[in-house]
Amino acid sequence: MPHTILATGDLAPDRDNYDDSYVATRDVLHAADIVFGQLETSFAEKGSRLPQARHAVLARPDGAAALGRAGFDIISMAGNHCMDWGREAFFETKANLEAAGISVVGAGRDIAEARQPVIRTLGDGTRVAFLAYSSILPHSTWAEERRPGCAPMRAHTVYEQIEHDQPGTPARIHTYPHRDDLAAMQADIRAAKAQADLVFVSQHWGIHFVRAVIADYEHDVARAAIAAGADAIIGGHPHIIKGCQVIDGKPVFHCLCNFATDLAMDEAHAKSKSWNEIRVLAEEWEPDFEGLYNFPKASRLAMVARFEVAEGKLLKAGFLPLHIGRDAVPHFAAPGSAQHAAVVDYLSAVTQEAGLNARYAQGPDMVELELG
Repeated sequence: MPHTILATGDLAPDRDNYDDSYVATRDVLHAADIVFGQLETSFAEKGSRLPQARHAVLARPDGAAALGRAGFDIISMAGNHCMDWGREAFFETKANLEAAGISVVGAGRDIAEARQPVIRTLGDGTRVAFLAYSSILPHSTWAEERRPGCAPMRAHTVYEQIEHDQPGTPARIHTYPHRDDLAAMQADIRAAKAQADLVFVSQHWGIHFVRAVIADYEHDVARAAIAAGADAIIGGHPHIIKGCQVIDGKPVFHCLCNFATDLAMDEAHAKSKSWNEIRVLAEEWEPDFEGLYNFPKASRLAMVARFEVAEGKLLKAGFLPLHIGRDAVPHFAAPGSAQHAAVVDYLSAVTQEAGLNARYAQGPDMVELELG
């Protein structure tokens, strides 16, 4: 029997009872051999909010234990919110996760620790390594030799004026990866591959809320990771589903959307300049003052990546469609249901719009990516 690895979208619970976020998914997560997730908040008693933190929630410490009870085994802290509340909250969050039996990847007391893989051994002896990086980086959130933070995969942006005699016309946007970060990531993957049979790489990247579009640097990073030996890439951050692609037979999930992410809204926030500037990026986004899931309409569609592995090989890759309602609780969508079809149809559409090559087919246990 193959072993099952699951990877969820972003995690940012913010409610009275954190366990409520996982009531509909706990059984499936517990049945998997490894469950990976991306953290977008801090679990700490106190901290000092950094001025560059745009949306920062200081979640209670018991949120970490709730993730453990939900079935999570490995959590990436490589993201734009890892240092929202300063060093004290960063270290407390990491310690709280580890106390809950969860391994942390992609962040540490310095860059050397942030680049270390987490390696798990499955029942058949297959060794699986996880690495995590972030391209979404408020200043000073990435780790350095003497500074804590996350493992960076920085990217540069260049705006090219298309019509030089027409001031103010839209520009062509080019992005490309930071050369040193790219080389460091490839070195990490090669080192992990020397210790493990399979290497899964999490990338916190992409353009949030904008339908379908994949930034140029994502393609560069994905190709470089797979060339170095990565067996799968798990993407997050945009808060909507993005398309998938297959590179040399390896799956790339550009964004899984959210998993357990709470976001309340009040009238002051709804009128704020910062929110309205972001709101226009999405296709449809209306505030909900009574719900807990104030994201664009497309964010109700999400997925959990699912991998089957055995004897050191990745046998299958695919996903389990999710639907997230106003209560921000994720529910697996049953095959044949309208919600299941909505996820598959949306993913198929944005995959095609982005010019990606992934194709999907319903299998016995998931919607499968055609890897061959």
